[in-house]
Amino acid sequence: MPSPSATNRPLPYQAWLRLCLAGGLLCLALVATGCKAIKPSNNRTWAPDQSKLPIGDIVGDEVTIHNVRNCRYASADEYIVQYYDKNVRLSDVQSVDFIVVPFKDSPSVAHTMLSFGMKDGQYLVSSVEIRKESNEEYSAWKGFFNQYELMYVIGDERDVINLSSNYYKSDVYLYRTIASPKQAQELFVDVIQRANELAARPEFYNTLTNNCTTNIVSHVNKISPKSIPYDIRVMLPGYSDEYAYSLGLLDTSVPFEKLRDESKINQLAERYRDDANFSQYIRR
Repeated sequence: MPSPSATNRPLPYQAWLRLCLAGGLLCLALVATGCKAIKPSNNRTWAPDQSKLPIGDIVGDEVTIHNVRNCRYASADEYIVQYYDKNVRLSDVQSVDFIVVPFKDSPSVAHTMLSFGMKDGQYLVSSVEIRKESNEEYSAWKGFFNQYELMYVIGDERDVINLSSNYYKSDVYLYRTIASPKQAQELFVDVIQRANELAARPEFYNTLTNNCTTNIVSHVNKISPKSIPYDIRVMLPGYSDEYAYSLGLLDTSVPFEKLRDESKINQLAERYRDDANFSQYIRR
């Protein structure tokens, strides 16, 4: 048996470090084990604006999207929930825009979205999000541990972009990509199919591996393999527009800083927030 003096002797620095590391790994293992025991579900008490999942029926050139969101807002937390079904001809999809919304308190992190332009001037936004339960808030830390299901919101720009720019008061950058109509159509189909997969087989959101930007990268690489190689700017999507520019996926005829300045749409979104031609005006 050691003497009391030996028992109370302070451990050397390296021993403390090993002890802390072992304790940390044990805690992470316990958390991971607990997380694996949790199963994703589409049956919870969801926030009203995320209560319905979009589902698409694709028959030849005809696409019917159920549960397109079209909320109207009095504030970020006060809104009228509206959904509708929309019929689209696949051949009418002509373009795809890339939208970046940096977090105000951490601009290296951002929410990213795609918006598909139709021949008639209408647009549909695809936004990959956590599916919040009632009174639940987003936490990047919780997003590592199977605390949120993943969902696609497919909605009108007057809903999704308005919410970010005019109610969350976030900077919003809208970039026209170089995608051809054929590529935009293939991307649109892949987005609809992914939304259908999540409606049938729910998945957990993950802050690093299954989020808005990683899903966009996956969509693009499906239609054009290796278009987006792995890069730290995928993990830090506040720089994803700069990365897309460096890959030639955006307009490179002007310097990036000029393009970024011209792509910020907050003033136009504020001016035309209630206009039926919102999508056209924010692209002036």
